[in-house]
Amino acid sequence: MKILILSANTGEGHNSSGKALLAAMQQQGIEVDMRDLIGIVSEKASRKVSKTYVQSTEGHNMFSKIYALAEWVSEHLNHGKRSPIYLLNSIYWRKIYEFIKAGNYDAVISVHLFAAEVLTAVKRRGKLRIPSFFVMTDYTLHAFLNDTDLDYYIIPHEDLIPLYVRQGFKFDHIFPIGIPVDVEKFNHREPQDEARKKIAEILGIKLRQKEEHWYLVMSGSMGFGNMSGLMREFIKRIGKNDRVLCVCGRNERNLHTVQRDFAKESRVVPIGYTDQVSLLMDACDVVLSKPGGITTTETIIKNIPLIHTAPIPGIESENAEFCHERNMSFYSKRPVEQVEAAIRLATDKQAREAMLESQRKNSEPKTCQFIIDLVVHTLESRANNA
Repeated sequence: MKILILSANTGEGHNSSGKALLAAMQQQGIEVDMRDLIGIVSEKASRKVSKTYVQSTEGHNMFSKIYALAEWVSEHLNHGKRSPIYLLNSIYWRKIYEFIKAGNYDAVISVHLFAAEVLTAVKRRGKLRIPSFFVMTDYTLHAFLNDTDLDYYIIPHEDLIPLYVRQGFKFDHIFPIGIPVDVEKFNHREPQDEARKKIAEILGIKLRQKEEHWYLVMSGSMGFGNMSGLMREFIKRIGKNDRVLCVCGRNERNLHTVQRDFAKESRVVPIGYTDQVSLLMDACDVVLSKPGGITTTETIIKNIPLIHTAPIPGIESENAEFCHERNMSFYSKRPVEQVEAAIRLATDKQAREAMLESQRKNSEPKTCQFIIDLVVHTLESRANNA
């Protein structure tokens, strides 16, 4: 058995989900490769796509307009026609087909819309003869996903099934088994005191004799959002023994702004891009994050109170609303309300436990295993019916 996982370099979320699946499969001795879809076609094009995505997320209004246009086109113009996104991705269908054929893969898993689009183009030309799976990494339905025609769709939650069915997806091809996250990192928590000691050592900060509440604020790998504004609201309200760890991702401008604005404030700890997110979560009482599907799922699987902050307009707004409605998170666009909710969840045991219970009720920590079981079962069924 040989599996191919396809992603695309538009933020770390899709890649994180793909890597989680990759690791889980490798642990079970499954031969598996993960590739950047656009990198197969051209490494230069892959870098350009990644850069363009970063620039689009830095412009709040621009990204909002792009997503609104995508939704309008999907709703009003598709009706059996192919969208511009599908047509763009289908241009390089032959290279992807040749890559799959040369790799002698038995199944292909897409964790990105672009990959699902090009795989659909391959399938519609009668060239994709292996099972194809799409893993949805957000708590909604992408505007152009109904362009696609893969064999199976893995979605985060059973409440989303009616939405997918209304859009034409077959009920028995939908599997509401969650979003894959790194099992080793996020399916358990390290004791908070130990995690704080390790984080203090990594960051070079001195632990005080009495540490109270720690708040982890994350803006995503690309550093989206007004971090300094949020920090100011925290400083007005938190205690002298509290800390706010502020992860600015790869956005150096955000990082430098926070470092400058809070240079004399020991309660604020600015952090750039880091691979210690799991340990940072373990050290904190509440997580505040933009509502990316992967970070949201990682936090919920960790079972930590979650505040959703400024979303990249579009899908992330829908993620926040979905989770807020089920009390898996608290969502507000206003920094004042975000901070007040964070303090309440850190100090009010009843409110905290209510959210944690909702998270446990609505999450699935065994997603990677369920996907592996689905792929294996599908391949075995096809072999038996051959």
